Amino acid sequence: MTDPVIQAIEALPPLRDVIARYQLSAKKSLGQNFLFDLNLTRRIARSAGNLANGTCIEVGPGPGGLTRALLLEGARKVIAIERDRRAIEAIQDLVEAADGRLEIIEADALDVDLASLGEAPRRVVANLPYNVGTPMLLSWLKRAEAFESFTLMFQKEVAERIAASPGTEHYGRLSIAARWRAEIFPLFDIPPRAFTPPPKVTSQVIQLRPRAVPLAEADPDVLEKITAAAFSQRRKMLRASLKSFGGAEFLEAAAIDPTARPETLSVEQFCALARAAARK
Repeated sequence: MTDPVIQAIEALPPLRDVIARYQLSAKKSLGQNFLFDLNLTRRIARSAGNLANGTCIEVGPGPGGLTRALLLEGARKVIAIERDRRAIEAIQDLVEAADGRLEIIEADALDVDLASLGEAPRRVVANLPYNVGTPMLLSWLKRAEAFESFTLMFQKEVAERIAASPGTEHYGRLSIAARWRAEIFPLFDIPPRAFTPPPKVTSQVIQLRPRAVPLAEADPDVLEKITAAAFSQRRKMLRASLKSFGGAEFLEAAAIDPTARPETLSVEQFCALARAAARK
């Protein structure tokens, strides 16, 4: 027997009609690019795994394309955070159709403690606004243990930086922060033409699955300071870029070659430097 919620959602007007009715043109200031293709949104939703238990948290649902997909793919509970009043009004018909499975929070997601929302397991599934996606991810990773997974869409360039391995051109501060707390799986690209309005860049969906414990012991604030200093002068040897921490002597004490460049160090080696700095 067909789920009545799924029937109600499938009976809703197409997203383009919803946007026209509520004059919901994408705002560049909010980093909005709407994804209408239900095949793509449902592919993203399926990538998040079994949604039948726990809570799906979505950031910036806009007119509700991905939100619909999550519910159609069996999400037991979706909590969507939206700051655009127009979108909140436009999505009310979906809230009604979802019959208690969808909750909207009017707020800036940067001000919301996602780790406190809903019941575990928590999965964040979102087409993140391009202008704030990175700071959002970094803030969530600080509480990574509270989440089962993050299935997120970024500009492809940002996604490549998140997933980069040591020794590659995209490896840097963001790669280390992400790999320290999670395993990372690039999933698939989405071309500009899939969006309204089309962005100038390709997007990529990636998934981060938090580790039970961080990859190596380190104070997160010290690790951030070490990586910021190291990659601020990417082409220089570490003895120069980390001169303020003690230069060659500091590096040798942590068993790191002072002539190495930052992109050659593993996450574990950066954690060793953070531990050495914390002891000073």
